[in-house]
Amino acid sequence: MAVRQRAIQAEDKQERRDAILDAAEQLLRDAPERVASVAEVAQQAGLAKGTVYLYFPSKEELLLAVHERRVDCFFHDLIALVEGAPSLDFDMLFAVARTHLVEPPLFLPLAARCFGLMAHCIPPAATLAFQHRMAARLERAGAGIERHFPLRTPAPGRGVALLRRCYALILGLWQMSAAIGGGLCCASGAAEELPPAFAWSYPEELEAALRAFWQGTIAAPPAAGDTQ
Repeated sequence: MAVRQRAIQAEDKQERRDAILDAAEQLLRDAPERVASVAEVAQQAGLAKGTVYLYFPSKEELLLAVHERRVDCFFHDLIALVEGAPSLDFDMLFAVARTHLVEPPLFLPLAARCFGLMAHCIPPAATLAFQHRMAARLERAGAGIERHFPLRTPAPGRGVALLRRCYALILGLWQMSAAIGGGLCCASGAAEELPPAFAWSYPEELEAALRAFWQGTIAAPPAAGDTQ
């Protein structure tokens, strides 16, 4: 009798891969301060440990795949917006970022952790493959941004640069907020314990910073009667 895990259809493979990712994400949600072992993920998914290794060579690459799936959801909605909406503004784009990047409690901690994993634990070939996949999504979304928004310094790739810098602000400000009081600077009541200069709300600070950056990057629309 053939072993099913060695002879399954493509859709079955994807279903099993998703089950592994779901299990890893649930364990991370239950204990965000640690990385679950492959054995723990296998048990959570109801699979043999060896089956998990068929899909992911290490727990670090599994964690990166969990992160990539979340990033895919963001780019799916962002690309659908920039390619399908007749017109766009900052608020529409920020709503997508807020839904996928800012509000989910796991996204930013996992993103920061994956940067460290790619630098030290994940094989260079796997890191490069991930970067190529991200670049393809980023370039498509960036092209859509350029079609909708005139940039002050128009040039090929400026939409990509705009999105890259916005992401740097999202992640960088979150890391700052997490470092100030262990991520509690935005919690109710915790702000009184901090010096006033550090008592700020991450969501409010982020929106203000992104809005100011966006306004400084996007060219102002021509005034009425401007013939240029």
